[in-house]
Amino acid sequence: MELKLYDTLTREKRVFTPLDRSNVRMYVCGPTVYDFAHIGNARPVIVFDVLFRLLRHLYGVDHVTYVRNITDVDDKINARAAQDYPALPLNEAIRKVTETTDRQFHEDVAALGCLPPSFEPRATEHIAEMRTLIERLVKSGNAYVEQDHVLFSVASMPDYGKLARRSLDEMIAGARVEVAPYKRAPMDFVLWKPSKPGEPAWPSPAGIKTPGRPGWHIECSAMSWKHLGETFDIHGGGIDLVFPHHENEIAQSRCAFHTPVMANYWMHNGFLQVEGEKMAKSLGNFVTIRELLKDWPGEVLRFQMLMTHYRQPIDWTRKRTEEAAAALDSFRHFTTAINDGGISPRVLEALEDDLNTPQVLMELHRLADDARTGNRSAACELKKTCAFLGFELKTNLQQILKHQRGGVNEVAIKSLLDDRAAARARKDWKESDRIRDELAKMGVVVKDSKDGTTWEIAR
Repeated sequence: MELKLYDTLTREKRVFTPLDRSNVRMYVCGPTVYDFAHIGNARPVIVFDVLFRLLRHLYGVDHVTYVRNITDVDDKINARAAQDYPALPLNEAIRKVTETTDRQFHEDVAALGCLPPSFEPRATEHIAEMRTLIERLVKSGNAYVEQDHVLFSVASMPDYGKLARRSLDEMIAGARVEVAPYKRAPMDFVLWKPSKPGEPAWPSPAGIKTPGRPGWHIECSAMSWKHLGETFDIHGGGIDLVFPHHENEIAQSRCAFHTPVMANYWMHNGFLQVEGEKMAKSLGNFVTIRELLKDWPGEVLRFQMLMTHYRQPIDWTRKRTEEAAAALDSFRHFTTAINDGGISPRVLEALEDDLNTPQVLMELHRLADDARTGNRSAACELKKTCAFLGFELKTNLQQILKHQRGGVNEVAIKSLLDDRAAARARKDWKESDRIRDELAKMGVVVKDSKDGTTWEIAR
């Protein structure tokens, strides 16, 4: 089967054909390091980690380059630094904020089972590349200087808006367009701006004498160019970045390099809600990865994220977390003594169909069902496939589920009862008794009769 990916630009699922099979290249927009990453931030990290793993399997570990950037110069960072360290000079405060937040982010995503990207460039280390791109855009007439700002002229690019599929009027109406005296047109966006006193500042491009700093969009164009080239294979991120960020990246890069595309495939994951509502601090449902990791192993959160196809909206609920934990513990139970095996061909086939992770998880459950009947080959395949997907299966999640629900978790109990029924069906009385004992430790009394098996919580 061929790898097919949904391309946001063309709105279709396309066969993936890399520009160079010996160097498959992917860029994904990373975090702005000013606060703990929330669970919505975890979605693209996990989704594109799965794609990274798949590409490495298909093309070879040494033939895939994955770049995920760090934005370490931004207005939000400046505001947080001034708030948290008011007694320090701003630049020193910014350094403290970005170093702390950067470390927290990497600890969190490592706990989620994500591989490190090939390169993780920081915006502040690529100012020279940004200046070069800006100089090119001014020279080609795609950008202009006004009041110590450099702005991209949207009118200079006839097919601007192609990714978002919006007209200029629609984009103006739907965006929070900054009205500023230095703009020639409302949709023109900043490539470079003067720094305020105390803010991070660098020598400005285009003959501007006032020191300044880059706009947000030019950062990703510069970093992707430096590490992947003028054109590369895949550009990814959350659906919220389609406009204006990715639209503006395309405009800058294509006009600077005179190329028909910036990336051959544009991939975007869907939005995330929490318990049916948009996540917001004002609603009290703003959940960080760090907070969830206090209660659940990272592989549970990873599994839960993959229960929904990456392009669909996801509703993050406590019930789904418990279901993920119960499923993983079931897999662990049947693979504890297994050390060999191969990756499931059916899982690879599902992944090659635009990362169809719900189908992948169905296949894992099928393998677990086969392993439950004593099929060692299925157990071997299950363990190897789980490892390929980033699941170590080392933690006894039943104890965590018990703690989380005060000893009563129907999903976990049902899973164990199913395991016990399968053991009894194959006359494995030792395993049946072991599971009964495990349920007893959870406070569950199992009753067998001619009419079947029932259970209740011990009084």
